[in-house]
Amino acid sequence: MLEFAGFLPILLLVGMAAIQLGLVGYSASQAGSGARAAARAASQERPGQAAGLAAMSDWLDARVGISGGADTTTATVTVQVPTLLPFVDTDWSVTRSATMPNDE
Repeated sequence: MLEFAGFLPILLLVGMAAIQLGLVGYSASQAGSGARAAARAASQERPGQAAGLAAMSDWLDARVGISGGADTTTATVTVQVPTLLPFVDTDWSVTRSATMPNDE
């Protein structure tokens, strides 16, 4: 019983680290979805920022940037990764971009 009580904090730390890794993956997935939706909407001359934010979870802190050219439109989404562990730096962010051809 005493050995388990001593090992329990290590198990909790490993479990919280696994959940944090899952949050990083989820944030990357949401950033990719938001970038594709924003680029698709902006290439069709619709509001790309609104479409990008609508494609992601509401509780994520995200920024959407759109740049367009004559033939293509590129959307870049940066998502701030939520932090579960109290002693980990909270400046983690994930950036994804997508490029779509413009409709003519």
